[in-house]
Amino acid sequence: QVQLVESGGGLVQAGGSLRLSCAASGQSPSNYAMSWFRQAPGKEREFVAAISRSGSNTRYADSVKGRFTISRDNAKNTVILQMNNLKPVDTAVYYCAARPYFYSSRYDYWGQGTQVTVSS
Repeated sequence: QVQLVESGGGLVQAGGSLRLSCAASGQSPSNYAMSWFRQAPGKEREFVAAISRSGSNTRYADSVKGRFTISRDNAKNTVILQMNNLKPVDTAVYYCAARPYFYSSRYDYWGQGTQVTVSS
């Protein structure tokens, strides 16, 4: 079992930045590839970014490329999503998720989410 807890959400003006953290605990969290998803009100959950177990591979949704950066610190069992130049369309609940491999379609664990609100 792996437990995931997101933090760092809040209210920010357009053009601002936020840094989301996902703290992992439990059974060998560094053995999991990690991703961030988001879900806006009335919309389906969508993929934001992913990082491999070692951190050597990353992938981003086109809508956040060049603005968001995903990273991880396996010594601290933490995954970070640095979000810059935020836009109102980035407003959503952000979730981190763990899967066995970088290209696996199955996500085994999810966090409870953290709210990000970007005002215009």
